[in-house]
Amino acid sequence: MDLIHRISSHFKESAELKLAVMESLAVPIAAAAERMLQCLMEDGKILACGNGGSAADAQHFAAELLNRFEMERPGLAAFCLTSDSSTLTAIANDYDYSLVFSKQVSALGRPKDLLLAISTSGNSRSVLEAVAAAHDQKMGVIALTGRSGGMVSENLWPDDIHICVPASSTARVQEVHILALHCLCDAIDCLLLGAE
Repeated sequence: MDLIHRISSHFKESAELKLAVMESLAVPIAAAAERMLQCLMEDGKILACGNGGSAADAQHFAAELLNRFEMERPGLAAFCLTSDSSTLTAIANDYDYSLVFSKQVSALGRPKDLLLAISTSGNSRSVLEAVAAAHDQKMGVIALTGRSGGMVSENLWPDDIHICVPASSTARVQEVHILALHCLCDAIDCLLLGAE
């Protein structure tokens, strides 16, 4: 096995996918950034969730908003629903794992808030339940998915925003997801601070 060739192929595939979806994803990413800023300016908060690598992406995004991204600014109200192990394990143990995010959304979410729901397949039951709970709370949803968007895309409301990476490889989808999340952070900062 030629590892150098294999590694180079990963870089090439990742770069090619990012360039291929750049124009189609720029519009929903920009709309999501504007919606997130509106939420934050109206004293709302962003609740983020996902499983596995998407849990890490949700945590990463919340940290960039709550602390800072690349520009100095006050912290912004973002909260990751994947970070509290006591809450997650209590819900999973007492009820069912599929409810680990939705019970938090029901308890913490308010109509001014937004849910950032991340699922590479678009079929994660816990993320689907979170979307339903957000809608019950009259919250908007920004969904970050892959492939065809799965069940998440079928359960979004007309004013929700869907950022879907049309690729089948989980790794490639997640690589575009992290770029999209960085674009969201940068766009929020630029809108908030008036940067060029």
